[in-house]
Amino acid sequence: MQRIPEPELMNDQNQAIAYANADFEQAHSEITQNFSRVFPSIKYLKTVLDLGCGPADIAIRYARMFPDCKVDAVDGAQEMLNQARAIVQREALEERINLHLYCLPDCQLKKIHYDAIVSNSLLHHLHEPQHLWSTVKKYASSDTAIFISDLYRPDTKEIAQHLVDEYAKDEPDVLRRDFYNSLLAAFTIDEVRLQLKAAAMQMLQVDQISDRHIIIYGTLQ
Repeated sequence: MQRIPEPELMNDQNQAIAYANADFEQAHSEITQNFSRVFPSIKYLKTVLDLGCGPADIAIRYARMFPDCKVDAVDGAQEMLNQARAIVQREALEERINLHLYCLPDCQLKKIHYDAIVSNSLLHHLHEPQHLWSTVKKYASSDTAIFISDLYRPDTKEIAQHLVDEYAKDEPDVLRRDFYNSLLAAFTIDEVRLQLKAAAMQMLQVDQISDRHIIIYGTLQ
């Protein structure tokens, strides 16, 4: 099945509210669990960069997992950041999570390098995937922990619909629609590996961790 791109930004207010209120507990808990699994020696982080932070649930999870770290959370959609700001304030994490409105690759953050760079479900939104990889390289040192999680594209539209029906049957229509479109817009594992090779980042690992998710991880050493 050929890739069908979707809009890069999720900047509709109703869409942002739906994502902020959605129950991603299982999927997002597995993200931080997998981070710890592939980086078992990391017990302390001072700085984390979250690219495509959405309503900031992932940023909050890293802030809780590493109580001394500060997180720079970046998204290109103002409506998503509006939701993120309210949630960060509710969790009393304003001093540790800084929200930034930037579209990749036009990040202009003050920090030169981060201890960890993470991203969840951003790659499939990008019409030019190298915008993610060039941003990662811009802010990564040789020992930065890089951990990218995303969907991968199924072989057929029928499989994509089956995944929506299995995992999002009780979700609002906007989330079901976006999940289906995101599956069609996602990259295959081979395509991601070619992206990494083009970015001279082929030292990163690409693993399938479920029937719809992959992780890309490692360091640039």
